[in-house]
Amino acid sequence: MSLQVEKLEKNMAKLTIEASAEEFEAAIEKAYKKNKGRMNVHGFRKGKAPRKIIEKLYGANIFYEEAANIIIPDAYAKALEECDLEIVSRPSVDVTQMEAGKTFIFTAEVAVKPEVTLGNYKGIEIEKADIQVSEEDINAEIERVREQNARTINVTDRAVQDKDQTVIDFEGFVDGEAFQGGKGEDYPLTIGSHSFIDNFEEQLIGKNIGEEVEVNVTFPAEYHAEALAGKPALFKVKIKEIKAKELPELDDEFAQDVSDCDTLDAYKESVKADLTKKKEDAARAAKEDEVVAKIVEDAKMEIPEPMIDTQVRQMIDDFANRIQSQGITLEQYFQFTGTDPKQFLEQMKPQALKRIQSRLVLEAIVAAEKLEATDADVEEELKKMAEAYNMELDKIKEMIGEEQKKRLAEDLAVQKAANFVVDQAVEK
Repeated sequence: MSLQVEKLEKNMAKLTIEASAEEFEAAIEKAYKKNKGRMNVHGFRKGKAPRKIIEKLYGANIFYEEAANIIIPDAYAKALEECDLEIVSRPSVDVTQMEAGKTFIFTAEVAVKPEVTLGNYKGIEIEKADIQVSEEDINAEIERVREQNARTINVTDRAVQDKDQTVIDFEGFVDGEAFQGGKGEDYPLTIGSHSFIDNFEEQLIGKNIGEEVEVNVTFPAEYHAEALAGKPALFKVKIKEIKAKELPELDDEFAQDVSDCDTLDAYKESVKADLTKKKEDAARAAKEDEVVAKIVEDAKMEIPEPMIDTQVRQMIDDFANRIQSQGITLEQYFQFTGTDPKQFLEQMKPQALKRIQSRLVLEAIVAAEKLEATDADVEEELKKMAEAYNMELDKIKEMIGEEQKKRLAEDLAVQKAANFVVDQAVEK
């Protein structure tokens, strides 16, 4: 394998990677062996036709695409090891030569980690945060805990009210025709959650168990399914269950149930202390965001578009994993919320850019201030991970390889840079 690197504008690079004719021939043979069992050739039992016969029948390039897919991943991985670039995007691959008996050549355009020129990052001026806890804050937190400890009771003697938890069957129709994805059975729907389009949920208020309701809504003009966008729809809904929350009494017994406190007054003091700590932590996080944003504003860097696209994909994958844990697929989320997938992707780009810029300036500060995570820092972080996952420390260490440990150390160093600039900031 040979490699040529061409640096392009805007922190992009083009890698030209060549594999020998012998390597390409071996990949073609591998592709033939993998696929020959799927091909019917007259006069031969399935999987027994010689490669030359198949190539003559289907064309000499019948196995080229599969051979390319065999060669490219390994050749690209080897190229990454050889080149001294820090690549920060997925490659855009283009095959430029693919012919039996000749060198296999392809290019990979990639984004390269941008260089950062720091401006001022010490003594950044910011507004002083308010961390006072009010009586309203304490009462709101106690109400939240009451909600968490509420009993869910079946309701049979009244109609649906706001905030009720219902179970419904539904089927949607547009222009009198049922549409794909518009039907559900035993679907749990909390009234007021706004998880359905338009004013769907409000139209169930006042309806009783067993009642069949016709709900009229209009799909958003920007709805991701073009056939439904902007159209009025009729949903036939049957209410099967109504459930409501019953809050516990606010007394000493409640305080004992939800805390280590003996009295309601003591519990309120405990809540105040917890909220104060949360406000202090939130204020520091907000302070960090504001300081880093100002450092980014004063720094110079050119972010390649593919780097942003890669960050967006990572963020979407993270989001999909979070909602999957709640039993919702990304496709269902788009459908239920009326979100357009392309618009969703575009909306995430500013946040992705902010994450990239913040990370880059903090990494530059790590280098400028010669900050690093010690072995003790890494060990302490591994202990926290072990506690969080309820695992033995040695088991965590076995699971984490050297590369992951290196990334962990880099993350800890970046956090040290964040702490450094926050501590250096001046509150007005």
